[in-house]
Amino acid sequence: MPFEKKVYSSVPSHPAWTRRLLLTALLLSFSVSPASAQRSASQLVDLSLEELMDIEVSLVSRKAERIFDTAAAVAVLTGEDLRRSGATSIPEALRLVPGVQVAHIDANKWAVSARGFTGRFAQKLLVLIDGRSVYTPLFSGVYWEAQDVLLEDVERIEVIRGPGGTLWGANAVNGIINIVTREAGNTQGGHVSAGTGSEETGFGSVRFGGRLGDRGHFRLYAKGFARDDFVDSSGAPGNDDWRMLRGGFRTDWQLSGNADLALQGDLYDGEANQTYRFASLELPYVDFTPDMSQIQGGNLLGRWQYRLAGDADLALQLYYDRTERNEALLREARDTYDADFQHRFALGDRQELLWGLGYRLTRDRTTGSFAASFDPENRSIDLFSAFLQDDLTLYEDRLRLTLGSKFEHNDHTGFEFQPSARLSWTPRPDHVVWAATSRALRIPSRADEDVRLALLILPPDSLFSGSPVTLVTGEGQRELKAEKLYALELGYRLHPAPSLLFDMTGFYNIYRDLRTAKAGIPYSEASPEPFHLVLPFYSASLMDADTYGFELSADWRIVEEKWRLRVAYAFLEIDLHIGDIIDPMWEAPEGESPEHQLTLWSALNPRPGLQFDGIIRYVDKLPSQNNDAYLVADLRLGWQPVTDLELSLVARNLLEDRHPEFQAFFVDTQPTQTQHELYGALSWNF
Repeated sequence: MPFEKKVYSSVPSHPAWTRRLLLTALLLSFSVSPASAQRSASQLVDLSLEELMDIEVSLVSRKAERIFDTAAAVAVLTGEDLRRSGATSIPEALRLVPGVQVAHIDANKWAVSARGFTGRFAQKLLVLIDGRSVYTPLFSGVYWEAQDVLLEDVERIEVIRGPGGTLWGANAVNGIINIVTREAGNTQGGHVSAGTGSEETGFGSVRFGGRLGDRGHFRLYAKGFARDDFVDSSGAPGNDDWRMLRGGFRTDWQLSGNADLALQGDLYDGEANQTYRFASLELPYVDFTPDMSQIQGGNLLGRWQYRLAGDADLALQLYYDRTERNEALLREARDTYDADFQHRFALGDRQELLWGLGYRLTRDRTTGSFAASFDPENRSIDLFSAFLQDDLTLYEDRLRLTLGSKFEHNDHTGFEFQPSARLSWTPRPDHVVWAATSRALRIPSRADEDVRLALLILPPDSLFSGSPVTLVTGEGQRELKAEKLYALELGYRLHPAPSLLFDMTGFYNIYRDLRTAKAGIPYSEASPEPFHLVLPFYSASLMDADTYGFELSADWRIVEEKWRLRVAYAFLEIDLHIGDIIDPMWEAPEGESPEHQLTLWSALNPRPGLQFDGIIRYVDKLPSQNNDAYLVADLRLGWQPVTDLELSLVARNLLEDRHPEFQAFFVDTQPTQTQHELYGALSWNF
């Protein structure tokens, strides 16, 4: 295989302080005596299971519905979960969701996906923040280093594992994530937090909320952080430190007894270091280039809701999003305008219709380099959409059928549709069985159609005797097909006892026309010098796949309001079928997602005002990455000496001295290794 892959091995070192800290902490976390438990409102571990089952989510059906009754594989991370996990970023928090794969590439980049096809630009995962899409149509995927919110203001993170294209459109193939922030009325008063540590070298935030007359509330916030480098395979600093500043606002107004209006916006600016591995036409044919990525942007969103008679409602959402990136690989500026309207109403006592219309315009301006360029440099793309969903109650409080489809017209593949059918059966109030079949699509990105990437250089005489130096490129191609998913899912939720909750999901996915590449005819180039051959690999829709697996989770309140234990396990198998392709490297996705993942989370309140959390995570090996399986532990100790003041100490990535988690390929930056970290934080509400 001509493509060079760097291999980094983990170092199974266990410093004495790590072993002592972990042993003491885990013994404390898992050996609390039930006889010593005392009920106290100030030491709740989390919501009761009944309250957890009653959490309302809107991601599945675009309306509020009880999470226990949803006919989809849904998980929710509450604001309390985020606080107790010790996570300082959205990707770190998503590690706690069963079936979601999260891996560090370096200190400021992640590969995040659901149910396979993991990568820095995981093309089949749609991510929303308060309903605003942060999925980039340039390379398809999410720049996670640019996505952030004030975590203290997050109400919940909703995660669907599996397709959601019927309501949310293209690219919601393997999953959808929506980060939902609190209304301004629920964040009144002041908040200040600050902290420092070995990797989290400095971070802080401030937020203040108040009233706007008799019918409105507002909040303003600002946050910033500086994070240190990870290390390379030798233990040297990896040149991947980063810094970000962010600020924003939200206002919520009750315009009348039936109408509500929300306005919110954010601005951010930061820089992230990295080291690119660029192909070079000069010896030694590879150039390791230290680079600082400049990241700026902002957004403005408005949401209007009007409640009609008979539990009907109207909703209109408008937003504008601006993103800018300036790095050695590529410069990009993008403007996105989006409008979304929906109407929900009942037809009789047992039927509810939901329909909507949408339009999105995105414009980009790029400036390329030898390593990456787009032709044309600038492009505007339109997306028109409509959806219809019919929710039928076949048997009251027992059997419900939901049918629907999304209809879209895009500039890449024209007209597309994404239907689904979901059936939910509730034989008893504490048992729910559901099944679903869906069709979902990923439409081509700008990179699929217009990019040229300089992948690597083959020295003279590599292709044939006397051949000059050869540049291997990855090049886009128009007239590609949309990637298609045909999914079957079956789920079961069980609440067998007041202190125990189970959630199980199995799935079988059939993918068609997946994106891969096909070798083209070599051609010569005189510019840039020296004269060289070009061996192009063009985008092509030549790959199919079958994936299957299951996800299990359990929530056990061992001692109510004192000790909570959560377990999550996910199994995934990927089988690719590839047509006329020269290089078997395109089968790499089979080994880029872990086959097994296991998370164990113990949340304990040993005494009033004191919290202790221990999280153990196992992630299976990645054969295509030459990465071994790893087992790590995170610990958090929180103390509230007085009301509204909290001190916390967090230790993360224990058990192994350091380990690699993922390596990007096409956009090849130097991967680094995750290592131990320790930080302390203070949080004050007033």
